Amino acid sequence: MSKQSRKRKPILAWLLAVVMLASTAAVGAEELLVYTALEDDEIPGYLELFKKAHPGIEVKIVRDSTGIITAKLLAEKDNPRADVVWGTAATSLMLCDQAGMLEPYTPKGLEKVRPKMRDVKNPPHWVGVKAWMTGLCVNTIECQALNLPIPKSFADLVDPVYVGHLSMPNPASSGTGFLTVSAILQTMGEEKGWAYLDKLHQNMARYTHSGSKPCRMAGAGELPIGISFAYRGIMQKQRGEPVLTVFPAEGSGWDVEANALIKKPTIKPAAKVFLDWAISAPVMDAYAKVYPITAYPTEVAIPAEYPANPESQLIENDFDWAAKNRERILAEWTRRYDGKSESK
Repeated sequence: MSKQSRKRKPILAWLLAVVMLASTAAVGAEELLVYTALEDDEIPGYLELFKKAHPGIEVKIVRDSTGIITAKLLAEKDNPRADVVWGTAATSLMLCDQAGMLEPYTPKGLEKVRPKMRDVKNPPHWVGVKAWMTGLCVNTIECQALNLPIPKSFADLVDPVYVGHLSMPNPASSGTGFLTVSAILQTMGEEKGWAYLDKLHQNMARYTHSGSKPCRMAGAGELPIGISFAYRGIMQKQRGEPVLTVFPAEGSGWDVEANALIKKPTIKPAAKVFLDWAISAPVMDAYAKVYPITAYPTEVAIPAEYPANPESQLIENDFDWAAKNRERILAEWTRRYDGKSESK
């Protein structure tokens, strides 16, 4: 072998190593499209944890309210774009499952998840991460200025003193709106529930297309009382806004923010990695810092402003009934009340 050939061998070996490393990096830099209805201010902190754990996976987020994400998923049924759904209402994922859109998957750590916060099938078609519940966001300064009593219950909200002072989410576009309406119909029965909603409508100034907007409006003083969800009001108070979060005496409607694998011709390995991570201990602790009911218990203390036993605040929720009757409920709600909805 010539000296020139011997010199070439280390160079060729080095070049081959560079090519292999580049090839490995290209394979590792997998991209995921994730649909979510998690709140805008939650997502960055969670994704920072994911990037630390899995720097080779790029996550692209499509975020909107629950109703819009649900409609988008169903519209894309025959040509699915999302790889994963993360933090969207379990009742919405049940609709997608009925349409044959979800791929069963058992994420690592599933055995720790509370039975009521995961699909009953084995392997499950969806797995929850946390629960969110109805809360009344009350601007205490505005209520005092308007001489309005602080409401303590759903029953209080139909008092004529609140005419024109209330807002709540449209259930067709908001998961918070739907879980609230569903809770009223389940706890009161449909006949009494619709009669109650008729009275509530008389006091309603506006229906929003976002579950958090009624609380934001209350915090800004646009309308003094918003039927929203507890997390939002508590976060606004922590930022210094004059918002009191009231947990209605009758109990709160609630749903599970859940994850699922979308059925596609080719399922990316990174999608399963993401779903494993999404119920892992580090991110579960992050969920628990602002939501008291997580998929499994953590060592994180119940956030301030929530009831000492937050699970006792939740109504008995029949998710199967809610999912099966969703279209009918939304059609009836729209027929009766949509005239006060804000424009999209």
